[in-house]
Amino acid sequence: MEIFGRDKQRESNGPGPVRNAGGPRFRACPFPSSPARHLISRAMETASPSGPLPPRESVLSVEGLGRTYDGRRALEALSFEVEAGEIVGLVGPNGAGKTTALRSIAGILPIQEGRVRVCGHDLARAEVAAKRELAWVPDDPQPFDALTVEEHLEFSAALYGVGDWRARAEQLLRQFELLEKRGALGGELSRGMRQKLACAQAWLPRPRLLLLDEPLSGLDPRGIRSAREAIQELAAAGTAVLLSSHQLELIELLAQRILILARGRRLFLGTLAEARATLAGAGERSLEEIFLAVTEGTAEEP
Repeated sequence: MEIFGRDKQRESNGPGPVRNAGGPRFRACPFPSSPARHLISRAMETASPSGPLPPRESVLSVEGLGRTYDGRRALEALSFEVEAGEIVGLVGPNGAGKTTALRSIAGILPIQEGRVRVCGHDLARAEVAAKRELAWVPDDPQPFDALTVEEHLEFSAALYGVGDWRARAEQLLRQFELLEKRGALGGELSRGMRQKLACAQAWLPRPRLLLLDEPLSGLDPRGIRSAREAIQELAAAGTAVLLSSHQLELIELLAQRILILARGRRLFLGTLAEARATLAGAGERSLEEIFLAVTEGTAEEP
């Protein structure tokens, strides 16, 4: 599920419910500073909170995911699973298909080939049910210009059906260092603050699946540490996390398994120890060294 009203391609790209290209979507609206009560009321009519997820249950299942852009294959028969409480690091060179995969799993891009299931719900056939279980943080979030930080959290709570949300929101405002920005409008926020707000919105409903695309790219060192700890805490509570980042030291620190893509294809899926064992003579090489060896010659041509 996704919430933010717009992105640079004018598609919904924040944590909260969206429709694919053929359906309705939320847009930035010229509300006064008070919350969009009519939208919140409508959201609460359809939202349904989920119960706790048993540990190690498969949360995300991707089977044969494929996509073509202008005759070029962006994804080719991609298959993998993410279990409850697991962090899977998604890495690859520019143009590897990482963001396309994430946007397809989030339901922003319609499924062309293959199947995506979230907590057993087929994304193509049970879109709303699948999206209720997930949250998505894009690499450059674009919040509603006319809603305050706190109103964004209220909106998220309504969309996900989080009843007693204020205590949770207060905790997240503190955790992501947004207390002093709670009354600031979305259009006034720096990129780092937009990133923190997107994380707070995504964390609010305690999603079963969290999709992160370069979540630390706009953060300062203190914000990076806070976000890193927050990811670990959410996973420890049972959330499945698919984390895409070029910061390989972050992936090496957080991820239990690593998924390496190149030119839309899966090159490797497994633990860092398995990657070292697969590559002859890898020894105790870092993820960066393994990544460079595995993806050599696979970067997208200019």
